[in-house]
Amino acid sequence: MSVYASLTRALAQALVDVLRFVEECGDDRMDPDDAVRVLEGVAHLVAQLSDDQRTEFVELIASMAAEETDLSRRAFLEGFPEGFGLTAHDS
Repeated sequence: MSVYASLTRALAQALVDVLRFVEECGDDRMDPDDAVRVLEGVAHLVAQLSDDQRTEFVELIASMAAEETDLSRRAFLEGFPEGFGLTAHDS
């Protein structure tokens, strides 16, 4: 039996982990241009989501953040929706 409630949840966990790694990588571990391409690619992908898909993803990320016990990972999850263009930035 899987530890994840759904495939969507498992894939969201994997995506968050990969993006956190890329975002936190130093230049000695990953070429900065490659990191930017990955992060921009994901931002472009989520920009293509429908409103319903975006809402579902934001709610899933919020649920993951609420359950997270690692404070650093929780902070990343809490900033994820805005950082990756899922929610509007406040001006």
